[in-house]
Amino acid sequence: MAVSTSFSGAKLEALLLKSAATSSSSHLPLFCKSIRSKRIPFQRSGFSSLRCEVASSDVLVQNDEIDRAKSSNLSALEQLKTSAADRYTKERSSIVVIGLSIHTTPVEMREKLAIPEAEWPRAIGELCGLNHIEEAAVLSTCNRMEIYVVALSQHRGVKEVTEWMSKTSGIPVSEICQHRFLLYNNDATQHIFEVSAGLDSLVLGEGQILAQVKQVVKVGQGVAGFGRNISGLFKHAITVGKRVRTETNIAAGAVSVSSAAVELALMKLPEPSHATARMLVIGAGKMGKLVIKHLVAKGCTKMVVVNRSEERVTAIREEIKDVEIIYKPLTEMLSCAAEADVIFTSTASESLLFTKEEVKNLPPVGHDVGGLRLFLDISVPRNVGACINDLENVRVYNVDDLKEVVAANKEDRLRKAMEAQSIITEESKQFEAWRDSLETVPTIKKLRAYAERIRMAELEKCLSKMGDDIPKKTRRAVDDLSRGIVNKLLHGPMQHLRCDGSDSRTLSETLENMHALNRMFSLETEIAVLEQKIRAKVEQNQK
Repeated sequence: MAVSTSFSGAKLEALLLKSAATSSSSHLPLFCKSIRSKRIPFQRSGFSSLRCEVASSDVLVQNDEIDRAKSSNLSALEQLKTSAADRYTKERSSIVVIGLSIHTTPVEMREKLAIPEAEWPRAIGELCGLNHIEEAAVLSTCNRMEIYVVALSQHRGVKEVTEWMSKTSGIPVSEICQHRFLLYNNDATQHIFEVSAGLDSLVLGEGQILAQVKQVVKVGQGVAGFGRNISGLFKHAITVGKRVRTETNIAAGAVSVSSAAVELALMKLPEPSHATARMLVIGAGKMGKLVIKHLVAKGCTKMVVVNRSEERVTAIREEIKDVEIIYKPLTEMLSCAAEADVIFTSTASESLLFTKEEVKNLPPVGHDVGGLRLFLDISVPRNVGACINDLENVRVYNVDDLKEVVAANKEDRLRKAMEAQSIITEESKQFEAWRDSLETVPTIKKLRAYAERIRMAELEKCLSKMGDDIPKKTRRAVDDLSRGIVNKLLHGPMQHLRCDGSDSRTLSETLENMHALNRMFSLETEIAVLEQKIRAKVEQNQK
């Protein structure tokens, strides 16, 4: 993997400013702390109390010790400068995913962590405001809550994001750490590709997750923190998801969460009642619409749909012909539930739609449907309280219970996953090569800036020698001449720095050229310049 020489100055400034505020408690002063400070650690000893009693020679010895202490501190300061700058200029930023999914985390925790789509831009902005985070994206669905970031430091970045998740959800950090998973760089890339392909879904190959990954890109457009690396990662993930579904038969036997909910309901109902069971769907959004479609596919010809407005239900009714879809407003939800055998809930409500007391007062269902009223709650946050399961004639199933539906197809699922995995491995290599190719961008910019500084300096010398009465046409001609010379001289080096990452041999040569140019023209980030910026910011904050 190539070693990056790129550097985010703003992030280091923020980091060191934060360190400066607490530097008094550390043993070594950080290099953003003013060198003018005359306080030496040895002054805290008993020297001051003995000052009147010591001989002049002792004073000289003491002064010599203080001088050596100063020298030692300055040496340590220089080492700290070098190590801190080296860490942030030589170490490549990492792609990190901090995730909690249906595989690792109960629904009770996921629903607290869930971030509505409308709040994704705000979340990205807050994440990128953290000291060690450069870019970010949020993938929040009913089955997963995953945060993707580009971090200057893996350890500090994970710590900051975890603390942010705790702050926004109210869940203690220790509890999040028990359930979260962490993936870095290539592992993180492979994970989002598997997610997009449907390999990490509860139901293999389900298509809804690909649409959700697309939505991350759509929402992220124009958001400052949704930067080149993260947007490139998610766009590539969309390509992978499409390719896997096209080149394998992974989607042939796959179902969505909505379809799995319908299948689970039919598994729990006695088979003779499949055609006669009274179906109620609460919510006519994307998930609710899919539930309706899957019910129709299983032979259901009549159902009641409760929704806030009738427009969506009318649109579904027009799309799905020859099926009786009865609309009821939300105010009639309980009366509709009283007449239903199976109730599907899929709304964005953040509060429970059914309480234990309300369900307890509903009339019992017939023995032809098994004597149990079924609630299939595929909402996150949940719409139906789990405590309703305590009632004798009711069963509540949420998204975590859908595992039962897919357990029977495990062998076929693994075979299809192996076919898709080879595609994902290939695409992961391509993405990493593309990301490596971005390493040359800072060098290109710095080389152009270096050449431009020289051009401007020499141009000013030339024009000053030609006098003040030079015609504008002549000035323009000389300026154009200098630009032309610089561009022609830079053409060769620039050509050897450009690479799309598709050819590993070319990429390797390009990175070698980059390091050679950095050495030849001293294009590495200058510590002195960074220190000046940080000092200026510290002084400004102290005013």
